[in-house]
Amino acid sequence: MPSPLLVNGLDAFLQSSEIEASPAWEFIQGEAQQKPMPTLFHSRLQRNLVNAINGETRDYEAIQELRCLVPPFSPVPDIAVVKSARLTDEDGPLLGAPDWLIEILSPDQNILNLQTKILHCLTHGAQLAWLIDIYRQQIWVWRRESLPLVYCGSDNAPTLDNLLTLTVNDVIAMTRQR
Repeated sequence: MPSPLLVNGLDAFLQSSEIEASPAWEFIQGEAQQKPMPTLFHSRLQRNLVNAINGETRDYEAIQELRCLVPPFSPVPDIAVVKSARLTDEDGPLLGAPDWLIEILSPDQNILNLQTKILHCLTHGAQLAWLIDIYRQQIWVWRRESLPLVYCGSDNAPTLDNLLTLTVNDVIAMTRQR
């Protein structure tokens, strides 16, 4: 289905008033794409993971749905974990890739589009990326210049600077926590 937001280039995309609608719009590979509406499990996981990360550190901040500017892309990761010193009081997108980006695969989401976003951020400064597949109960983990590794069950998923210890089971359980 073609996107109703037609723009010609990143600058035009960023000038559009529609990009902050819910769910947010992203600009990936020259195309405006609206993110899917999150499910209940997706939303719970997002909230609980942000709270777990922020509860463990002041050096980084985990933020839901933060627009990033990583030309020629403008991704909006489900969770962006950013070194606190990089965050300013100015309103606007994060300049550059988050230090750790976390994506949660939705049933109707294209995994190749998510991987493209992840790889672009990794080649532009991100140190770590997670792609969480709730339904297969797996976490795909990329580090800067390595192939992804798939974690499941009682495997500890690597976190940025070892901020916290979470197994894949711990992460999946966050979908059910109120």
